[in-house]
Amino acid sequence: MSSRPLGATLKDGGVDFRVFSAHAESIDLCLYPPSGEAGAATRLAMKPGEDGVWHRRVPQVGPGQLYAYRADGPRATPSGHHFNPSKLLLDPYARAVAGEVVWDKALLVSNDLDSETSIPRCVVCDPSFDWGDDSPPRTSWSDTLIYECHVRGLTRLHPRVPAELRGTYLALAEDPITEHLRRLGVTAIELMPVQHFATERHLAERGLSNYWGYNPVSFFAPHSGYASGHFGQQVTEFKAMVRGLHRAGLEVILDVVFNHTGEGGVDGPTSSLRGLDNTTYYRLRPQDPSRYLDFSGCGNTLDLGDPIARRLVLDSLRFWVEEMRVDGFRFDLATTLGRGETDFSRGAPLFESIATDPVLAQVKLIAEPWDLGPGGYQAGDFPEGWREWNDRYRDTTRRFWRGDAGQVGDFATRLTGSSDLYDGRRSARHTGINYVTCHDGFTLHDLVSYRNKRNEANLEGNRDGRRENLSSNWGVEGPSTAPSVLGARQTAKKNMLATLALSSGVPMLGHGDEMGRTQLGNNNAYCQDSVVSWIDWQLDAQHRELLDFTREVFQLRRRLVFLRHPGFFSPSEVVWLSADGNPLSPTDWRLAERRELGMLIQGDPQSPCERILILFNARARLVEFRLPEIVCDHSWMRLLTTATSDAPLLARQEASLPAYSLAVFACGESEVSSFVDRSGD
Repeated sequence: MSSRPLGATLKDGGVDFRVFSAHAESIDLCLYPPSGEAGAATRLAMKPGEDGVWHRRVPQVGPGQLYAYRADGPRATPSGHHFNPSKLLLDPYARAVAGEVVWDKALLVSNDLDSETSIPRCVVCDPSFDWGDDSPPRTSWSDTLIYECHVRGLTRLHPRVPAELRGTYLALAEDPITEHLRRLGVTAIELMPVQHFATERHLAERGLSNYWGYNPVSFFAPHSGYASGHFGQQVTEFKAMVRGLHRAGLEVILDVVFNHTGEGGVDGPTSSLRGLDNTTYYRLRPQDPSRYLDFSGCGNTLDLGDPIARRLVLDSLRFWVEEMRVDGFRFDLATTLGRGETDFSRGAPLFESIATDPVLAQVKLIAEPWDLGPGGYQAGDFPEGWREWNDRYRDTTRRFWRGDAGQVGDFATRLTGSSDLYDGRRSARHTGINYVTCHDGFTLHDLVSYRNKRNEANLEGNRDGRRENLSSNWGVEGPSTAPSVLGARQTAKKNMLATLALSSGVPMLGHGDEMGRTQLGNNNAYCQDSVVSWIDWQLDAQHRELLDFTREVFQLRRRLVFLRHPGFFSPSEVVWLSADGNPLSPTDWRLAERRELGMLIQGDPQSPCERILILFNARARLVEFRLPEIVCDHSWMRLLTTATSDAPLLARQEASLPAYSLAVFACGESEVSSFVDRSGD
């Protein structure tokens, strides 16, 4: 296939339009006036090439030109082809899309209704932009703190962001946002999908929208709904956002969706790939090519075994790095991207192509290591250099802190980097992305406020979303004004935030968790573009206390250098202690009723006065811990506690740990010992 770029390319006072289709019999380029008015297009026949690339040069047009395609060819459903010239099609390589896909039955490929009024127009874009002195932060994995956020939800209600910018790309780079992130210690924001996406039929028919964005229809175009200006402006505004975040020292990671597209199954809308070359771009059932293989639960699967589909993904990734200057990607349902006929392989063609690409091999790569296909759970099996969302960390941390039995052994493994999953990697302890909450499921506040989901607003009869959330409401379901309940919930949130900060691995915060964000018990708010999902920046005293604590505990993490070493701890570096101060025996580890644990970290065994002690108590009562003997002239200094405590800051022999709390102590004259404890005093 020709190496000349696909899409719409400015050249010599005109535009070269190039689109791939191996099976089309004709393709028309439709040029629209600035209004984009239906029925006003000029149709130009594209010229076929031997390599399957159809092309047409159009002189005297330039940036801002609106366009789309129509393709004709075989339409025998059993063969898997779905050409239909009555369907207007988006350019798979479009750099911008003007507007939204509007659901209508005309989008169905099975009828001959014209879909022109339901498909937005593609926009020819000028790629020039003044990047100034922009430079990627290139933060090491060992120093990375990720903040998963939604472009609209993070800023929609922020009182210090200009009203006209709230909910947009530009808002993310405003000073109030970058200041908040930097004070938390965040080094990278992970944006939920910004590739132009569409709302599914079932949501449109209920008057809802796809808020999260995991339904892409264009892999190159920034979603138009997050721009403050007119069509095409989203490209410039996205670049301005990246430039501003880089200046604040923040990396930009995109959550990308290449496992499926918004065209769904055979009864889904036809907006681009299906109408251009269905059999090339999608995986079809071998015994019935009229239907799709579906490993995502969304109706279709991109065929990354095909070099054309694979090129589409690789070109898209390179575009976001080279032209939009993002710093990495989180791949949604990444197991799908590594499937051959059915099974997963870390040597899959896409992974090999990324590893050998001089651009893509240098950026951050994160896998969501599962999908819905056979053998879909592949945690620990992605290629060297990739990082992976660690759901084992999430589940164990939740179970331990709600007091479940038999969790101590697994909890210790998660604290120290999940060696059961990642041992043997060069990146070792930094392979796992540790998180307690993310966009999918309860927020941190709701995790300690609800036992049962409250998804009625999604209009699916509360059937959607996880049934088991490993949550605890601490005595009352939902909102409460009881001081005892509020106190227990606050401590529970602190416990999980502190555990995240004190664990080996790469920590990830869900946006707003540091301020007690609630979704009112909705654990699947994918269709809630409302106050249910938007962050409320009006903080009461309890929310401010939680924010201060989050800043404090991640500041402590930055001082604990040993948490960021790449290799796993050796037995001489970590000693696990029972409450009586003795090392745990093999029998001790197997005690299901054990709910307390001491973690003594000694980075240099030759310096017994330079030690950190972390005590965990997941019991419903106070536990007295006997502290390790100090062989030099120092006391144990408490650096941090999640409990409200009147205990002294200094201790030599014992420490009282209230129910469901943790505490961190230091011994010695290291820099970390100067950390000032403010919580609970």
